Amino acid sequence: VQLQASGGGLVQAGGSLRLSCAASGRTFINYVMGWFRQAPGKEREFVAVLGWSSGSTYYADSVKGRFTISRDNAKNTVYLQMNSLKPEDTAVYFCAAARGGTHLYTLTYEYDYWGHGTLVTVSS
Repeated sequence: VQLQASGGGLVQAGGSLRLSCAASGRTFINYVMGWFRQAPGKEREFVAVLGWSSGSTYYADSVKGRFTISRDNAKNTVYLQMNSLKPEDTAVYFCAAARGGTHLYTLTYEYDYWGHGTLVTVSS
C-alpha cells in the first residue's frame, strides 16, 4: 500500500489550498482515510477522516467549517480542501489509511498506513 500526499505550499492567511492523497496497492473500499498534521515541536494531531464506502466524515473542532475531506473513487484519491487558512494551520500534513470499517478513527495508532507529509505554510 502506498499513499502519496501532495498539494502543500505557501499561502497567505485567508487563502486556500487543496491537498491530495493518491492511494495505490489495493482497493480502499473498506478503509477509513484520515488527514493528520504536525507542527514544529508539537505532536501529530487529527484533522479529518472519511469512511471510503460510507462517505461519512468527521473533523477536528479547529478545522470544522473551513476544511472539507472528500474522495474520488475513480482516481483512488482523497482530498483535503482547506479554506480560510490561518497561520496556526501551518504544519506538515499526512494522509493515512486504516483497515476496517464503520468507525471513523481519530488516533494515530489506529492507522495502518501512512504517506509522506506535505508542508503547508500559512503566512500572516
